Amino acid sequence: MTGIVWLDGAILDAAEANVSVFDHGLTVGDGVFETIKLIGGRPFALRRHIERLHRSAEGLGLDVPLGDARLRDAIDDLLAAAPGGEVGRLRVTVTGGVAPPGSGRGTSGPTLIMAVAPLEAWEPDTVAITVPWPRNERSAVAGLKTTSYAENVVALAEARRVGATEAIMANLGGNLCEGTGTNVFVVRHGVLSTPPLLAGCLAGVTRALLLEELLDADEDNLPMAALLEADEVLLTSSTRDVQPLRVLDGRELPGADGPVAKRAIDAIADLQARDMDP
Repeated sequence: MTGIVWLDGAILDAAEANVSVFDHGLTVGDGVFETIKLIGGRPFALRRHIERLHRSAEGLGLDVPLGDARLRDAIDDLLAAAPGGEVGRLRVTVTGGVAPPGSGRGTSGPTLIMAVAPLEAWEPDTVAITVPWPRNERSAVAGLKTTSYAENVVALAEARRVGATEAIMANLGGNLCEGTGTNVFVVRHGVLSTPPLLAGCLAGVTRALLLEELLDADEDNLPMAALLEADEVLLTSSTRDVQPLRVLDGRELPGADGPVAKRAIDAIADLQARDMDP
């Protein structure tokens, strides 16, 4: 599933796909992206990912170069040219395009890149830590899925340094926000809650689906101390689906054996089995 890239209208071998060293996505991180899980070679929840791509692009003042129908056709063409395993990932990236060095955009228009890659299976449950660097919920790009991931790189590197796979952050108000690439759900007294979007977290696709599938789940401003009181903690993302924590900051949790975790995992698996584009 590796080696094939869609770049500005052409399907190329990855070795032949070149982006300018002056592309604004490279020089200043001016871009947005989506990572979409492939199941049986087909994209899951593609409509929701395309909608979020547009929201993120609009937030940065970028245009997505293709309309939705043409974008779907381009994705189909790319997937047909890149046959592979049953499970993979599709990355769609839109950048500000070629521009002079600095924050100002050029006039060349955006760059659109799509690539398919394998997806290694996540463990049934995992280990995470909290980190001291907060998300700014009042940022101009809060809640947008941008390519400006330096904060996430630093936080995730700290997590991996101590054997964890995710780092969880507060926002400036001291409330729970999100992980570097995940939304966070907390179970207290049997109630499953996740921070509201106003907390500064990304509007995760799996987050939204879980809230819809488990009608007793809710959104709530949760202090970071809620993690210390949690009976279970779950991570959600498009590649992890639902992954419960077995350890958080050295404290043991039920992991995949948690009753709410089992219900959440089953809910997403059942949805994927019955509807590929919910």
